[in-house]
Amino acid sequence: MRDTGITPTRQRIRGRIAALFAAEERAGRHVEILGRTVAAAVIGVLASVVTPYPGMYYYLALIAAFIALGLLRLWVGQRPWQRPWHFYALISVDFALVGFAIFYPNPLIPFDVPPQTALQFDAQIYLYFVLIGLAFSYRPRLVLWGGLMGGLTWTAGVAWLATMPNSVLAPISDRREDVLYAMRQPTYVDLGVATQTVVVFLVVAALLALFVARARRIVWRQAVLERERSNLARYFPPATVDRLAAQDEPLAQIREQHVAVMFIDLVGFTGWSEAHRPAEVIALLRTLHGRMEEAVFAHDGTLDKFIGDGLMATFGTPDPGPRDAANALACAGTILSGFPDWNRSGPKPVGISIGVHYGPVVVGDVGTDRRLELAVLGDTVNVASRLEAMTRALGCRALVSDELIRAATAAEPAPPAAARFALCGAQAVKGRVEPVTVWAHA
Repeated sequence: MRDTGITPTRQRIRGRIAALFAAEERAGRHVEILGRTVAAAVIGVLASVVTPYPGMYYYLALIAAFIALGLLRLWVGQRPWQRPWHFYALISVDFALVGFAIFYPNPLIPFDVPPQTALQFDAQIYLYFVLIGLAFSYRPRLVLWGGLMGGLTWTAGVAWLATMPNSVLAPISDRREDVLYAMRQPTYVDLGVATQTVVVFLVVAALLALFVARARRIVWRQAVLERERSNLARYFPPATVDRLAAQDEPLAQIREQHVAVMFIDLVGFTGWSEAHRPAEVIALLRTLHGRMEEAVFAHDGTLDKFIGDGLMATFGTPDPGPRDAANALACAGTILSGFPDWNRSGPKPVGISIGVHYGPVVVGDVGTDRRLELAVLGDTVNVASRLEAMTRALGCRALVSDELIRAATAAEPAPPAAARFALCGAQAVKGRVEPVTVWAHA
C-alpha cells in the first residue's frame, strides 16, 4: 500500500468532516432549489403581465418544467443510487430548457415575431440566473460545467438564428449607413456581440467557480479547527485552547515538569444511588461533574479525566506556571465551599473528598494512533490519589501535601484557602516508603 503520510486517525477525522460537508452540500441544494423555485414563480408572474394573451401560458408551462427539473434534482440527490453524472445531466437539461425558452418563438403569441428579436432583449440574463444557483452546491466543477453548458447553449442558439435565410449579419462595408441599416432590421444578428456574451459568461463562470472553491476550503478549514477546538475544550481551560489549536502536535513530546494533581471523589454516592431513580442519579452526577469542571477551568486547571463519580485534574499542564499550586489550592477551596449547595437532601447524604499533591510528573501523549490520551504520570499522581482515599481515615473532606502548601503560599498573592487547612503531620502512604506531611480541611 502506498504511504500517503495520512494516519488512520486523520483519515477518520477527514471522513467525518467530509460527511458533515456532504450534509452541508445537501442543505445548500435545498436552498438553491427553494431560491430558483421562488425566482421562477416571480418570473412567471412577470411573464403573465407583459406577455400578450394567450402567450403567457407557453412561458408558464416552461417555468413549471424548470421548477420540476429543480425538484427532480433535489429528489435524485436524496437517493442512495445517485451518481455525480446525474447532476451534470440535469444541469445540462436546465440550460437546454432555458435556451429553448430564449430562442424558440412563442407559438401562442397572436402575431408573428422574428426569432432573431430574442437577441434584442438581453435574454442571456436568464442563463446567469441558472449559473448563480449552482454556487449553492459548494462544487466548483458543477459551476464550471454550468458555465460550459450556458456558453454552448448561447452559441448554439445564436448559430441557429444566424443560419436562418432572413437573418441580417453585420455588413462587411465600412459605410456608416450600411451598418445602421443592418442594425435597424428585426432579423439582425450581431455575431461580435454574441461572441462577447459567451466569453463574458465563461469568465464569470470561472470566477464564480474560484469563489466556490475558496469558500469550500475556508468552510473545510473552519470545520477542522472547530472540531479540534471542541476536543481540546473538553480537557483544557479556554485560555489554553487557542494556543493548542494552532499547533499540529503540541503534546507529542514527552517532558518532565512540576504540576499540582487533584483527585475528587463523591463519598456515599453509591448508597445515594440505591435510593433514587436512574434518571435522578445521572442528573445529579452531571450537575456535580459540571460544577467541578467549571471550578477547575476557572482556576486554569486541566480536566484530565472523569473517574466514575469523581475526576482527576491537573494544574500546570500543558505549560507550568508560578501559580499552579496556588490555583489548585484555590480550586479545592471553591469546590469545598460550594459543595453544600450542589448536594441534595435525601435519605443518604453525599459527601466529597479531595486529595491534592504538588511535585514532578511526566506529561505527554500515550497510546496508539487509534486512541491517544494526554497522560500525567509519576509518584505525584499516586500520592494525590492516596491522599484523596486517606480522607476517610482522617475524618476530613480534603487532604493536601505540605509540598502543595509551601508552593502555594510562596505565590503572590497567596490563596485565602490556605488558611482553612490545618497541619496533620507526617502520614504513611500506602505503596510508598517515605511518609507525606499533610494538611487537612474539615
